[in-house]
Amino acid sequence: MGATYYTIFGRQVASHHLAMLTLGTLFGGSYLASRPSGAQKAAVNTPPINAASSDEFDFIKKFMDQADEGDKKAPAEKH
Repeated sequence: MGATYYTIFGRQVASHHLAMLTLGTLFGGSYLASRPSGAQKAAVNTPPINAASSDEFDFIKKFMDQADEGDKKAPAEKH
């Protein structure tokens, strides 16, 4: 069983190496293009807090922080 060889830049390259290079470039490029960048990871999608006073804002902020801490401590239940 022989492999087909191509001459690229003066070197003999097997056809299966070209196929692996093509697939690796395709899938690797797709992976890198689809993952979020560092700036997108840092952004948290939370709605703005529309509080009438600073006391209300502080109360809501504390409540949200406590809820986030509770989510981190308790493991997710599986149904």
